[in-house]
Amino acid sequence: MFSFRTTPISEQLDRSLTEGRVACFCTPNCWDSSSQEYLYDIFRRRGNLVRVFGPAGAELDPEARHIDFSAEDLEGLDAVVVEIQDVGSRYFGYTRDVLRLLSFRARMEEGPSIYIIDHINPAGRVVEGTIPVLEPELWTPKVAHRHGLTLAELCNLWCGEIGAHFPLHIISALAGGVGKDLLPWTIAPAPDIPGLFTCDMYSGGGLWSATAITAGLGTPRPYEYIGAPFVSNNSIPPSPQGVLMRPCSFTPASGKYAGEVCHGYQIILLPGAQYHSLLHTLQLMRWFADRDSRFEITGELLDRINDPVISEYLRGRITFDIVQEHVKLEEQKWIRKAKRYLLYEDAPYRIK
Repeated sequence: MFSFRTTPISEQLDRSLTEGRVACFCTPNCWDSSSQEYLYDIFRRRGNLVRVFGPAGAELDPEARHIDFSAEDLEGLDAVVVEIQDVGSRYFGYTRDVLRLLSFRARMEEGPSIYIIDHINPAGRVVEGTIPVLEPELWTPKVAHRHGLTLAELCNLWCGEIGAHFPLHIISALAGGVGKDLLPWTIAPAPDIPGLFTCDMYSGGGLWSATAITAGLGTPRPYEYIGAPFVSNNSIPPSPQGVLMRPCSFTPASGKYAGEVCHGYQIILLPGAQYHSLLHTLQLMRWFADRDSRFEITGELLDRINDPVISEYLRGRITFDIVQEHVKLEEQKWIRKAKRYLLYEDAPYRIK
């Protein structure tokens, strides 16, 4: 059973929500600007909140990038209400946790109804990249690198692909005041997604973690900065129109190279620039690989990209124009598929 609802979760009168045993699966983005309370406060006030599934550690803790839970944790619940802020990329940790939750529920003969409180995608409806060719990493959806969907649309797709038949209820992103009062990145979606430009750079920048380069994690500007202690930034790497590459140095406070001085570049987007993060990241990776043997194209990176044409480019066997045309066709294919799962009037589109 699937439903799409246009009134806030606090106004839903389902017995599972008003009288049942409720768990909330959420991040700090579950704060409602209209009532100035968190999602779980609704059910705590009613007296039927059983537990809260959330990231371990304090808000913005660099290690708090997942929500830990087991299938057994869902037993005995009548409803699980989910509210996180997805960031528009297929390898975002909290979204993969939500898809794991849906998969656990699909295996249960009886279990809780699932309610997804949707949010606007801070990366917008822009699409980047390709659909995985092989089975992707566990709990990773078969969508483009930057998919252009909201969390609820992604859950709708996931349930269809795993053949789930449990009650799934969507609370529209337009139902409450949050989408009107707050920009989607006002409350950081995750410790490494702190601000305005981060989501635009994450679809490509998130791949650096599978390499010897750090994407500025542990600094105030993750995914805008890239570098490593061994990088020589005496020359300027390639960049698309509207993008500058500023040579710089930085010292991460946590993560890879914590406490070490890294040399590299700041990616600067000029006003109005349309930035294809994935394609630019691929260019940069090939550029680093051509200049320093300490930068390797790892199997982990190729598994995450999950596309043979891109892999051939990163290995230096084909030229960038071939990758560009391949990605264009794959983006068009994904947009056609994504239309089946849309819940709102605006549609995904690609950067031309």
